[in-house]
Amino acid sequence: MRRNWRGRYRHNWHRSNRPNSSSGADNRSLNNSSSSARISSVAGSSRAPANQLPIVLSLNSENNLWKLYFPSEDYPPNEEISDHIKCFQSFIEKNRSLFDLEKIDQTRSIPLDVQSLVNDADFSSKWSTFSTDLFEKPDITLRLLEFCLHQSLKCESKIKVRVLNHQPVIPLSNLKVNYFGKLVTIKGTVIRVGSVGLICTSMAFECSSCHNIQAIVQPQGVFTAPTVCQSCRGGSRFDPLQSSPFTNTTDWQVAKIQEIQSQGVSGTIPRSVEIELQGDLVGTACPGDVLSVTGIVQVRGESKGGEDGKRAARLLQLYIEAVSIHSQRNLSNPTLSFTLKDYYAIQEIHASEDVFRLLVHSLCPTIFGQEAVKAGLILGLIGGTELDNGPRSNPHVLIVGDPGLGKSQLLQAAAHAAPRGVYVCGASASAGGLTVALGREAGGDFALEAGALVLADNGVCCVDELDKMTAHHSSLLEAMEQRRVSVAKGGVVCSLAARATVLAAANPHAGSYNRAKTVAENLKINSALLSRFDLVFILLDQPNEKIDAMLSEHVLALHSGQKGKGSSKSLNISINTSQYDSDASLSTRLRLKPGEVIDTLPLVLLRKYIAYARRYVHPKLSTEAANALQNFYLELRHNHQSGSQDGTPITTRQLEACIRLTQARARVDLREEATVKDANDVISLVKHSLMDIFSDEFGNIQLSRSINGSGVSARGKLKKFLDVLTRRSHQLGKDIFTRQELIQIHKAAGVPGDAGELIEAMHIHSYLLLKGSNTYQLIAL
Repeated sequence: MRRNWRGRYRHNWHRSNRPNSSSGADNRSLNNSSSSARISSVAGSSRAPANQLPIVLSLNSENNLWKLYFPSEDYPPNEEISDHIKCFQSFIEKNRSLFDLEKIDQTRSIPLDVQSLVNDADFSSKWSTFSTDLFEKPDITLRLLEFCLHQSLKCESKIKVRVLNHQPVIPLSNLKVNYFGKLVTIKGTVIRVGSVGLICTSMAFECSSCHNIQAIVQPQGVFTAPTVCQSCRGGSRFDPLQSSPFTNTTDWQVAKIQEIQSQGVSGTIPRSVEIELQGDLVGTACPGDVLSVTGIVQVRGESKGGEDGKRAARLLQLYIEAVSIHSQRNLSNPTLSFTLKDYYAIQEIHASEDVFRLLVHSLCPTIFGQEAVKAGLILGLIGGTELDNGPRSNPHVLIVGDPGLGKSQLLQAAAHAAPRGVYVCGASASAGGLTVALGREAGGDFALEAGALVLADNGVCCVDELDKMTAHHSSLLEAMEQRRVSVAKGGVVCSLAARATVLAAANPHAGSYNRAKTVAENLKINSALLSRFDLVFILLDQPNEKIDAMLSEHVLALHSGQKGKGSSKSLNISINTSQYDSDASLSTRLRLKPGEVIDTLPLVLLRKYIAYARRYVHPKLSTEAANALQNFYLELRHNHQSGSQDGTPITTRQLEACIRLTQARARVDLREEATVKDANDVISLVKHSLMDIFSDEFGNIQLSRSINGSGVSARGKLKKFLDVLTRRSHQLGKDIFTRQELIQIHKAAGVPGDAGELIEAMHIHSYLLLKGSNTYQLIAL
């Protein structure tokens, strides 16, 4: 990526078809110029692009308005262009209220809706080829519009037209070289934003013989020197005048946008293209934004091979010179649009008997059962009501369980059902790939590159294999609670929005889940990260003859096309009340009835319904629902205080989680008020989650079992080992032990339990400090 205008085409135009004397004169003038050492580095690139003659700007004080926009064309123009000017000026006079003169003076740009021009009958009849001219000859057409607006509105300085609502939107994969020089509109996600620089649009030159000053247009920032003096007709030497009032520069920035993941072809690298921003467009693109960019397709040449340019192969790279940008930053589904058929389908879904049950079974129907987990994922996909400067509204969900139970399949289904979803695997993700990376441009400046959480802003980020990325858990902490990602590297301090819902899956550290240990001990996950999940579901692979028979019939029915048939009718009757009696109200209602076959929603329609709920429905809590949640929260606090104080603290974070989930439950039914029925459903789901977390190996629920620390059975062993180690430290007069010494002390004292697990638990709880390789220091209590 080039940094500024001086090095863009260093070798591309070297030794082109210029007269030798003129080329040598230009080289001498630039090399001997004391006013600009920076320009002397591009002595060989003083030829205009495509062997065009330099465009000279008139410097007369009586310069008319036409020369400001068309410096190389004479006035008056031909009859056709004159008719177009009169046609557009009449439109301006008729719609003068559309233009804000105060804003035009500030930004020096005018937004212009193309559809208002096309739909105007008088304009279309007089300029019938306007759409074709705008697409085929955008440069001339846009300058014509700017000239008319400048003349009619009597602007003080040169202005730019920002074209809006230009159709059609071209997919990035279809952007080929046949669009060169055409006006196109594309849509994509910003993945990289460079720093702001300056680009030269016109530069003044002084003739060394007669000291006459002339200004030369610098097309696309390419350094272009004059070939002949306008006064003495000589061409021996020209000195660039950077401080001249006729040398004009403007702000300039390069961003890179990538095609939206849901629109890309699987198995291919997503297509990306650079966009050039100038003037008031600079600073409008942020990493993670979904942009609709209207611009002119240009070609940039890059020479590779010999440094002298003789044997270099010319490589052409497409980029877009932006004319206008429309950001859809605050929409959770910027890529989805609703048609009339979609509204009818959403209305029909809403009119069904139980919408929540239908959505739960439509999410990943290939996975048998797991209704509570699917219900939690649906609530996570829909989310709560967004409040300005309030707590986060997006609930996070964690699925923990034995391998082979379909956790990854559930996450992939959730990512596909989300209006804006990003799926990453923790085993292959880095901290920069998850949050934001800071890269360097060719000029040495920094550029921000968006990661998965930033790309999933106002959407869903599904993180699989969360336990495999222990080194990068800290990068998730800020994004999950503060909903932003901060960067402080290399003198760059900034923060980016990352308002994403995190749906994660993890496998136990030992291969299978051990109910005698807590979630933190099974996963080896930081307690601060674990506490940010609103719902934690534990999937266990427990042999059960009835469930195994139903599961095998379900899998076979998927391949034989006979879903819903067989002996599962009789098995369902006995399984309905066999599990989770405390959660019977929710699980029984969500589970399929004996012999029932539900007509699930297609994935496209499920995504549209979720997008509709997120965009248009913003429920609030009713008084009855608030009282129900308050009573549940006070009950949890009471049970916690009456139990051991070593357990997980029940704080307002749990109460806020229940509020978010209750609002999401009301959103499912497209209601603007959350009722007590919604609150009871959420309380039932949270109890299901608490049952998995706090139940021990005997199935007893004990809130004293900490989600973050040791289990009941392990706590006594740890205290015994700590007492023995403290006494041994006083006897020996040292507090640093090797791992082998700790194992010997454990064996000699006869403390029950595995020595390695106890050492690891003491290290997690900061009783032991790792000083080096297998060397620990005992921290005095």
